[in-house]
Amino acid sequence: MASGDETENLKAQAAAEFGPLFLRAALQWLSKADTPASLDRFEQAMADELEALPGTGKQAELLKGYAFQMLHMAVKEAKEAVSPEEDISARRTPGRSENPATLEEQLQEGLEDTFPASDPPSVISTAISGGTKLVGVEEHIKQRKSE
Repeated sequence: MASGDETENLKAQAAAEFGPLFLRAALQWLSKADTPASLDRFEQAMADELEALPGTGKQAELLKGYAFQMLHMAVKEAKEAVSPEEDISARRTPGRSENPATLEEQLQEGLEDTFPASDPPSVISTAISGGTKLVGVEEHIKQRKSE
């Protein structure tokens, strides 16, 4: 069985070891469930709590400074870990229907208006006794110029 001092040391060691892990995990969950603004509010609230903690002297100020850095880095990591979902309403064309039948009809009209999408390449056929040879437009023009 551990003595009172040993128990307190183990608790402090556990808090030092696992506290940052729990903070990061909690912030990641929060960032997935809420907005980045909620992370900013959390960071501000925690900074206020740290500032209000009692303690004087150089060591207390150093500990608070380190705690502020840890808090800021944990919030920053949580914000970077979750990419914001895209607001598709910003991409939607004004006046666009939500009715699937209307959308299908508009798609068909658009396809009909653009058909054919491109003209097929031209091929000139010449019949010469002894066989048929297909000649492309550019080659045909070159042959005409040389004659």
